[in-house]
Amino acid sequence: MTNKTTIAQTLTKQDLLQVVAIAKTAGDAIMTVYGQDDFSVSHKGDDSPVTAADLAAHHVIVAALAQQFVGIPIMSEEAADIAWDERRQWQTYWLIDPLDGTKEFIKRNGEFTVNIALIHQGVAIAGVVYAPVLDTYYYGAKHLGAWRQQTGQESPLLGAKVPRAMPMIVGSRSHLSPGLAQYLQQFGEHDILSVGSSLKFCMLAEGSADLYPRLGPTSEWDTAAAQAVLESAGGTVVCYESGEPLTYNQKPDILNPYFIATAPGWVK
Repeated sequence: MTNKTTIAQTLTKQDLLQVVAIAKTAGDAIMTVYGQDDFSVSHKGDDSPVTAADLAAHHVIVAALAQQFVGIPIMSEEAADIAWDERRQWQTYWLIDPLDGTKEFIKRNGEFTVNIALIHQGVAIAGVVYAPVLDTYYYGAKHLGAWRQQTGQESPLLGAKVPRAMPMIVGSRSHLSPGLAQYLQQFGEHDILSVGSSLKFCMLAEGSADLYPRLGPTSEWDTAAAQAVLESAGGTVVCYESGEPLTYNQKPDILNPYFIATAPGWVK
């Protein structure tokens, strides 16, 4: 059990790996539902889908974080009804999306993730993204660096080693925005790949893509963990209109502005 009210300043690689282990347990709960022949799908007030896997992962993560990191508030997509008057007082908190890419989960295409982020003073300073079907973990903290773990092997995330002849651009598989084609005209000839969930950020961090423009709606829990991973690897995530960094818990609603994410070292 770690009791660290100042964890934002003292987070260690060991702490980060504890969160990786929590994401793994949540992923196991998700895969139990994923392996069933059939599972029920309900819808929230905003018509977004939710399954037993979302809720199972939520309970696993919240219980484990509360036990291992005592005293740090937690906000989850599946328990988001926290009053702004309370939330605005938080200097440090966990922001989680227990199952990011529920639509991809329902389609059974494997492109869904467990997202756990640590937010401090509006900044996503650390994050873990776990893709259970791919058995791949992405994790990082701004003062530590970023890594990918596959089949038990850990390697640093540093972006692309060699520039591509044409930029590789990733977009949402389930949320295509009408303004994207117009935005992409400035890059001339390019490749584009549709990918689900927060894996798009992770592809930038590992160097398999260069740019992720999101000119459509997202919520703060959709982006925080993967933004932390990407920025810890040396990439950037900025608001589309202002060019300022994408921040968290700065207003009553939890919707993100449009944003542009770029890989480490990528230059237009």
